[in-house]
Amino acid sequence: MAPRTKAAADPMSDAALPTTLEAWLARLEAAHPVGIDLGLERVAEVARRMGLLEGPVAGRVITVAGTNGKGSTVALLEALARAHGLATATYTSPHLIRYNERLRLDGQEADDATLMAGFAAVEAARCAGEPVSLTYFEVGTLGALWAIARRRPDIAILEVGLGGRLDAVNIVDPDVSVVTTVAQDHAAFLGTDLEQIGREKAGILRPGRPAVLGSRELPASVRQVAAELGAPVYALGEDFHWNESLPDPGLPLDNAATALQAFELAGVTLDPAACRRALAEVRLPGRMQWLGQWCLDVGHNPHAASYLAGRLAARPCAGRTIALLAMLGDKDADGVIAALAPAVDAWVTATLSGERARSAADLAGRLVGQGSRVLHQADSPVAAAAWLAEHLAPEDRVLVCGSFLTVGEVLEWLALPARSRQTESDPSGNEEAR
Repeated sequence: MAPRTKAAADPMSDAALPTTLEAWLARLEAAHPVGIDLGLERVAEVARRMGLLEGPVAGRVITVAGTNGKGSTVALLEALARAHGLATATYTSPHLIRYNERLRLDGQEADDATLMAGFAAVEAARCAGEPVSLTYFEVGTLGALWAIARRRPDIAILEVGLGGRLDAVNIVDPDVSVVTTVAQDHAAFLGTDLEQIGREKAGILRPGRPAVLGSRELPASVRQVAAELGAPVYALGEDFHWNESLPDPGLPLDNAATALQAFELAGVTLDPAACRRALAEVRLPGRMQWLGQWCLDVGHNPHAASYLAGRLAARPCAGRTIALLAMLGDKDADGVIAALAPAVDAWVTATLSGERARSAADLAGRLVGQGSRVLHQADSPVAAAAWLAEHLAPEDRVLVCGSFLTVGEVLEWLALPARSRQTESDPSGNEEAR
């Protein structure tokens, strides 16, 4: 795909730069004709103008791709690097509550000024000559890489947003590449052929540089790409393993072992005490995150749902397990429901807003069709959470899942004081009216 170069097609190029992060994000959402536009030509052109392709953005770079487990692996890698005293930068997506979550510098979320300076640098470069149109994600990625390159930390850990080969993150050459899992998700962009999906994920591999395979069940195409590139493979269950002596970080142990292997391959001499400390202290919001009776997990495809069901089954409770489910319309809702059903006693469904929304009624119909019990339908995740808070028994528990949007909204709501929660869920103060 050739860069879009006509200024007439780029009304944003002459607009005044925003002065707040919120205004920047609103501008970026409106700037490109489509939200997802896979391809590296446009983003690479702007990266070249910014000088991001002239040298490494960090002392070492680890890039992580996969269907599930990317966020856990990135969090574990960051914790390991911090425990070993390294200066770090991590870039992830999407965020749960604040956009600032996407870029972490030395373990702290980037402040608004840093993010806005990155956006401004991207804007200046994309309009230097013939304007190039970029998506929200592409501008965010370039802005984050600009901020990272200015600091040049000891290690940068980059999470691929979608796929791998054509994702904006892939303009950076990693020293170590990680593929966590390969399963069906984002079918509209990646298709449903696992071998093809695996080839797309393996697009982050580089000739002669280590490829860490963090799943025992990957399509053959991932190794085929590695062989074609001459990238040495380090595979879970073959070249590295974990056993019960590995401290449990509260995240998948496959991801913990994968992070340890990738970190060592990045040239770090592992300190056992630092590794144990990292695994004990790592935290990742929205991944099997327990807040009292509430468990929040961003799982939104059948592979992730199967993992959740297993974790819940291993932790029985005296009361009911109720799932608060809200999903986007392009996700495999039937597959998620089937995977979770053995571990769930009853369901509450909610509608997500936006052009990709799926209604609570649609989810409820699918659940009833599979023989599940639906307790309530709500017009938002927060309204669903508020209803549940009034109907839970002390021995019950709630699994909140189905989307980053679902978990983010409920996580933010749970952090509110009780009085504010009522106002947030129903401005009229009358929950029954909803």
